[in-house]
Amino acid sequence: MSRSSLAKNPSEVAAMFDHLAARYDITNDVLSFGLTHSWRRATAGAVAAKKGEMILDLAAGTGTSSLAFEKSGATVIPCDFSLGMLQEGNKKSPHLNFSAGDALSLPFADNTFDAVTISFGIRNVNNVDKALQEMLRVTKPAGRLVICEFSSPTMELFRKVYMEYLMKALPLIAQKTSSNPEAYIYLAESIRAWPKQKDFATQIGNSNWNDVKWKNLTGGIVALHRAEKRS
Repeated sequence: MSRSSLAKNPSEVAAMFDHLAARYDITNDVLSFGLTHSWRRATAGAVAAKKGEMILDLAAGTGTSSLAFEKSGATVIPCDFSLGMLQEGNKKSPHLNFSAGDALSLPFADNTFDAVTISFGIRNVNNVDKALQEMLRVTKPAGRLVICEFSSPTMELFRKVYMEYLMKALPLIAQKTSSNPEAYIYLAESIRAWPKQKDFATQIGNSNWNDVKWKNLTGGIVALHRAEKRS
């Protein structure tokens, strides 16, 4: 299935996540068997936020991923285009500086952030190249990009089992835990359609990011892609 066949317009995707917001974090923890915590730690380690830095956390949802950057002493801006997610985040972490924004047209000036990161969100934008270019625009020279996203398991047998889980078990579990279980059918399909690690690394490099690298997590279920903006 091609990514284009899954495309939703921004208002549809925002509405989908609005309906997921109330139980989004707990559903993700259940569906991942708790692995979301280790993936967040790995992402925070890759970003390596420092005191005094400005960090943009895109597709931040309820702000769970942003808390680790704040603990480092950095200033973090959790940004999401789902108002439902932002409202839920404000309830949980009212001290965070939540911002509404679309990854295709970020409401920030050029060269603002020391690092930009996005976790499990870039596959839901309908123009990935434009999003990568927008992230580049708002990043300072020599600044960092870290993308944590579902990817392709590296072992063939494991990949087959994982894909069966995605398309069959995941929607069934979501019916028990999610406030919008139908959305997880789309989310499972979007994971299956996402490019493999090497292909996505090439796409990042083609968007003028430099020194693109990736690291597999949990056998390639998730991959961390890292890059820098040229000085």
